[in-house]
Amino acid sequence: MFFRPSRRALLTSAVALAFCSIISLQTKAASENSNPLKVGIIPGPEKELAVIAVDEAKKKGLAVKLVDFGDYNLPNEALVGKDIDANAFQHIPFMDAQVKARGYKLSVIGKTWVEPLGFYSHKIKSIKELPDGATIAIQNDPSNQGRALILLAKEGLIKLSPNAPALPSLSDIAENPHHFKFIKLDAAQLARSLDDVTMASINTNYVISSGIDPKSVLLQEDRLHNPYANVIVVRKGDENRPEFKTLVESFHSDAVKKAMENKFHGAILPAW
Repeated sequence: MFFRPSRRALLTSAVALAFCSIISLQTKAASENSNPLKVGIIPGPEKELAVIAVDEAKKKGLAVKLVDFGDYNLPNEALVGKDIDANAFQHIPFMDAQVKARGYKLSVIGKTWVEPLGFYSHKIKSIKELPDGATIAIQNDPSNQGRALILLAKEGLIKLSPNAPALPSLSDIAENPHHFKFIKLDAAQLARSLDDVTMASINTNYVISSGIDPKSVLLQEDRLHNPYANVIVVRKGDENRPEFKTLVESFHSDAVKKAMENKFHGAILPAW
């Protein structure tokens, strides 16, 4: 005998199915929330701004966890190894150098801020006081070392080889008329070297975290139209994941921009 379900039974089944779908979606959302997007960052002022971006992302329904790295060479390795989902600590020339050296497959999804690199000193008050034979400490990573040397060459303190690459190294110095002595250090150590050298090239994030007055800079990159804007980077192929669009929007929020103005007074500038 053929049984034909009543209209009430069909309605009850439809309601039950809809209820199950809602529970499934809620479970999925809870699962996603328990596995937040992991973003690599360098401790210091960059992290202070990133924390604000995380709060903005939370308002948009995206959970983000910041993962600290104390060495510039580690966040891309962690990204490629899938220990994190994205990072926000580097500029494009730095990324390109690591891609070339290590074969990483990375992609930029948005800009964050600009931190002009500069030279600082505990021993002189003006770049005009820099003596012959001075000891100058610069970064040991290719991109920031290149920036430091370009800055010195622009000031006329050294001359670079006509065939020097876009990011030169010490071997590309063609003329050193003042007989400067150069030492290479990890970027995080440069602020601590100021008692031992005549001057040092220091990235803005370490200037601020070390308590150095940004206004005491002797020589600094241009603030506007700076090619070394920091960027948010993901693994190649992940660029179109919808959560990354929300992440970029959160870094570009008015709250982050206002924090730059209020906390860092022009030492860090928005790049978007």
